Amino acid sequence: MKFNSLRQGLALCVLGTLVSMCVLKSDSYKVYVGTYTGKDSEGIYAFGFDKQTGKLTSDVKLVAKTENPSFLSLHPAKSLLYAVNETGTFNEKPTGAVSAFRLNEKDGSLDLINQVASRGKAPCHLEVDATGGSVLVANYTSGTVSVLPIEENGGLGTTADVVQHLGSSVNTQRQEGPHAHCINLDGHNRFAVAADLGVDKVFVYPFDAERNRFDVFKASSVSLRPGAGPRHFAFHPNNRFGYVINELNNTVTAFKWDSKRGKLEELHSLSTLPEGFEGGNSTAELFIHPSGQFLYGSNRGHHSIVVYQVDKESGRLSYVENESTQGETPRSFGIDPS
Repeated sequence: MKFNSLRQGLALCVLGTLVSMCVLKSDSYKVYVGTYTGKDSEGIYAFGFDKQTGKLTSDVKLVAKTENPSFLSLHPAKSLLYAVNETGTFNEKPTGAVSAFRLNEKDGSLDLINQVASRGKAPCHLEVDATGGSVLVANYTSGTVSVLPIEENGGLGTTADVVQHLGSSVNTQRQEGPHAHCINLDGHNRFAVAADLGVDKVFVYPFDAERNRFDVFKASSVSLRPGAGPRHFAFHPNNRFGYVINELNNTVTAFKWDSKRGKLEELHSLSTLPEGFEGGNSTAELFIHPSGQFLYGSNRGHHSIVVYQVDKESGRLSYVENESTQGETPRSFGIDPS
């Protein structure tokens, strides 16, 4: 079984240190890579992708100059791309930003439509809802989640809603306060799930796509083991299970998901590391195969992708293998849409 489970699910593996990735689904694939711009990088880059060989072309192009576009998301129906600007100051105010781009499908170039405040410092994750009417954002440093409406031209309106997380946890260096690290919508577009590394909780918010708002009065949460540090979340394609990768204790936790009530129930947790590994490590990205058969997570330190098989009836995970990323510090990866 060596290699097979990974190759079935990951034609596009890790691109390198400190990147985010999304793929334009067309005959001529373009891979868009977000970066941190503190050193040599200038913004968002694009690669060609050969879906037959799984290789990236060498014609790397800068397609948008923008500050710290560390996470990207495509619109579900239109040629639009959205990027966080993971900063602490925007227009002289204590907040990061989100940028909206129009995508030219002929050459893959990006044209900036507008840029708006994210209503929190260091936005690190975003997702476009299934209707294409909202961008949901997780702001790491401030510990907030927010909703930005998408306007007719693809640009972003001012923030429609923002929720502040509260609390802390046992790791005094990383969990001195709330740190929202992701926000994801369930398969019915009715609930938003936000993993907060700083308080060891996964929050669930009913989401009204027509009003671009969360219903905080009907929100719920589930607590992880103290010091776990939940980072990224993924729903199973059947909308019956969910999974979170925990950055600080190197585990993945599986949940049952009640899509009617919006409730998570923990099943179990598994290590992301092979037996015997004693080096330093932190986890990062999490993706589930579209078939629902495999779940993948990245290890920064062990420099690997962990592969689990998913039981389709129970949602429980079983360890398959760790595969080297052939590079260091895999922050993000993506699954080839073919």
